[in-house]
Amino acid sequence: MLILLAFIIVFHITSAALLFISTIDNAWWVGDNFSTDVWRMCATNTSTCVAITDQFREYQSIQAVQAAMILSTIFCCVAFLVFILQLFRLKQGERFVLTSIIQLLSCLCVMIAASIYTDRHEELHQSHEYSMEVSQGQYGYSFVLAWIAFAFTLISGVMYLVLRKRK
Repeated sequence: MLILLAFIIVFHITSAALLFISTIDNAWWVGDNFSTDVWRMCATNTSTCVAITDQFREYQSIQAVQAAMILSTIFCCVAFLVFILQLFRLKQGERFVLTSIIQLLSCLCVMIAASIYTDRHEELHQSHEYSMEVSQGQYGYSFVLAWIAFAFTLISGVMYLVLRKRK
């Protein structure tokens, strides 16, 4: 039983780490001489970065992705704290429903963020406000990590729903 508990905790911490990395790191869209995320665009050859502001044409889409990723990360961390609290407060045989609901909300938020970015990526990278041509790029590892975090949070949310507290 202790091994199962350790696996669940490590799985949840891994989910949170994936969310933090995909939210913070600058690699949602990458090219030969640039990388961009939901916060800024950086030229790799000159090491200069430009913040994505409201002067960009698709700024509302970027803000939606930013908000959903931040909410997802917050929900994931709150779910972990609630799980630890429920671990000590639940009676034997009860389910971790509250933890599951919060983790599934985290899953929903990261899915919304990655879906918006997937849908709007062409318009996002056609903007003339960028200091260089960024349309000839590809999805970066932060974008992939966001989708992996979606799968991890979904699995852990379902796992918490099925899990019962044992002695």
